[in-house]
Parts: sequence; structure tokens; C-alpha cells
Amino acid sequence: MEDKQVITYPNGNTTMTRWMCDDILIGHGLSSFRELFSYPAHSDNDVVRLHFGLRGDYLFTYQQLGKTYDLIGGHHNFMYSRPFDMVVENKTLELEIFGVQFPREKFLSFTQHASDHLKRFAEKVMAGQPVIFTDTWGALDSQMEQVIAQIRYSKYAGDFQRLFLLSKSLELLVLSAESCTAADQRQNIYLKNKQDTEKIIAVRDLLNTRLDSPPSLTEIARTVGLNEYKLKRGFKEKFNNTVFGYLTDQRLHLAHQYLRDTGKTAAEIAAELGYATPQHFNNAFKKKFGFTPFSVRNNP
Repeated sequence: MEDKQVITYPNGNTTMTRWMCDDILIGHGLSSFRELFSYPAHSDNDVVRLHFGLRGDYLFTYQQLGKTYDLIGGHHNFMYSRPFDMVVENKTLELEIFGVQFPREKFLSFTQHASDHLKRFAEKVMAGQPVIFTDTWGALDSQMEQVIAQIRYSKYAGDFQRLFLLSKSLELLVLSAESCTAADQRQNIYLKNKQDTEKIIAVRDLLNTRLDSPPSLTEIARTVGLNEYKLKRGFKEKFNNTVFGYLTDQRLHLAHQYLRDTGKTAAEIAAELGYATPQHFNNAFKKKFGFTPFSVRNNP
């Protein structure tokens, strides 16, 4: 069941949307503020928190660990403590977040045969110790963005919705664990400072606003202030994908959503997303998903 509410503060408001599935709480929040400020939050719920920062920059202080993280752009991680106390200091006037809260025992049942890294995290959860999966937060990639979009815009109801939300929650957990583990092990060769990382985040945001008319590498480099070599290498290092590999993924996932949720024809979608011909779109779609746009429309 979906529940939506608007929370009003003296300096802004937050629109919260929540879904429940087998005691798993899924939530999306979009906050708009009139000023920069810091605010605390507290919870006694015995849950593992999977967190995705979709938009906005902020400082996140995890009180139980005594650590502060400077988070920019799209990022994700998961953590556990009971109680849970944090202080958020927003550095942008708009923040968008997405989260999944797994009850402690349910999380432990899901991860008993997981990777070594995840098992070590689960051992601390089992012992009731405050823990964050990794101090190196993962970068939000196109696959995670699409799973989150699938949850937010799902039209399922009843038992189908329950099964769908459960599967997507577990998919996000697996994707986050794999991504954070890779980020923890990866050495940053091209993005050695925060300023360069912010520029690469800006590249991703630019691509997402230009899906129908993709900018050239030269235009991107000039816009964000990076040379093309560092742009390509830095993007690959941050998002584990090439610039135009990411762009292609985003366009095709959006096309898949249009085919499922709208009445637009494949030809209309191809034109809207900037493909030269419907056949070009059809070939790219089949290469990505293993089936044609026609099969999606006829088997939603």
C-alpha cells in the first residue's frame, strides 16, 4: 500500500511517499528548503537502513559511529544501530532521497549466505553493534536509478505489489552491496579531490537532462571544466561505465518504462529519445534487453 504525505517545516517542506511490504518499509522523500541549516533525526526502530541520496549535497553525521560524511550527488550505503541518531546539514536547497528499512531479523535471514563483506556486516548487526557497510559510499548508477523508478511508478496492487516490492528491495540491497564493495577496493586514480568528483557528478546530471539530444564529449568537457581524457577516465572510475554507455542505458531504460506505462508507439519513443530511426532504436533495445520493444508492449 502506498502512503503519501507532505510535512511542513518553518523553513520548507518534505513530500514523503511510503510503501510497506512484509514489514519492509520503503520510502521516497523530496525536500525543498528556503535556507541552509542542520537538523537531527532519531529512531529506535531495530532495522538495517539502506540509503540512496538521489539529488542534493549534505553532511551526514552518524552519531553512534562518531563519523561525518560529506556526500555529493548520487550515492548509497547501508547501516545499522539501535538507537539510530544522525545530524544532516544540507548544502543545497533541494534534497531527494530513497530508502529501504529491513527489520533486523529479516535482514539477517536474507544475508546468511551472502558475500564475505556482507557477512561481516551481518555479524555486527547480529551482535547489536553500530556499523556502516563501508566508509566509501557507492555511486548511484543507472541500474539502481531504474529499480528505484520501477518501485516509485509501479502499477501493481495486492499480492503482486507485495512480491514486486520484495524483489526490488532485495535487488537494491544486492546492487548496493556489490557497488560499495567495489568502491571500497578501488583506488581513485583520476578523481583525487572533491572538486573533480563534483564535476563528474555534474556530467551525469547533464546527461540525464539531455537524453533526447546528447551533448558531445567536447561540449561536456567544456561545460564542466575537465579535459576529455580526465572526463572519460573519471566517469568510468566513478560510475563503472563509459559516458555514452551510461547515456545508452538511461535512454533504453526510459524507453522500457514508456512502453510499459504509456500508450506511445515504439516509433514515437524512438523519436522522442533521439534515435535516428525506429529500426536503430529496435536494434539497440533488443541488444540491451534480449527482446524487442514489441514484446514489452504485448507482454507488459
